[in-house]
Amino acid sequence: MDWFPLLLSLRVAAFATLIAAVLGIGGAYLLAKGRFPGRGLLEAVASLPIVLPPTVLGYYLLVTLGAQSPLGRAWEAAIGSPLVFSVSGAVVAASISALPFCLRTARAAIEQVDPRVEAAARAMGLPEWRVALQVTLPLARRGVVAGVALGFARALGDFGATVMVAGDIPGRTQTMPIAVYDAVQAGDDARAGTLALILALVAIALLLLVNRFSRVGV
Repeated sequence: MDWFPLLLSLRVAAFATLIAAVLGIGGAYLLAKGRFPGRGLLEAVASLPIVLPPTVLGYYLLVTLGAQSPLGRAWEAAIGSPLVFSVSGAVVAASISALPFCLRTARAAIEQVDPRVEAAARAMGLPEWRVALQVTLPLARRGVVAGVALGFARALGDFGATVMVAGDIPGRTQTMPIAVYDAVQAGDDARAGTLALILALVAIALLLLVNRFSRVGV
């Protein structure tokens, strides 16, 4: 049993979830509390990874981050290696796939916080950033943590966007979903079944975790 795909998937999912959580929670707070032009467009763009086919999302990322794009050239100039067909590319692809799950769940939780509690905190002299960090987000923590857990599950299971951006390089960028696909293509049903079972068990564990947070809190 080659454990590299599992270890790489966990590493990619962990970094991707961290990025998606920071962007998703920040975006969720902005959308829940802010009123500004383009708010609807921002929400629609942030939700695109849910409705776009993963390979289409991966294609757009490949075009945006490829070696011929401004972002791709800037990355290569700064890091010294291209972003696509690398582990970093896999992290970016998984982050984009996980982002809407973190954002939408956290936003729903933030919108459920009683505004009178936030108003009381402001009346006590707390600046807006302290109201967000010390009142709103702690009260919304169940939804926020559930969103992060869903984002991790999405990042762990991403296939289409990851394979388009990071490729399928055994021992380098081959994550668990890609390894399952490769095993099926090679007719190695035992390996495909084992890898798929491990992914399913991790997904079930995460869903149980989400349900626990939803019912009894963190």
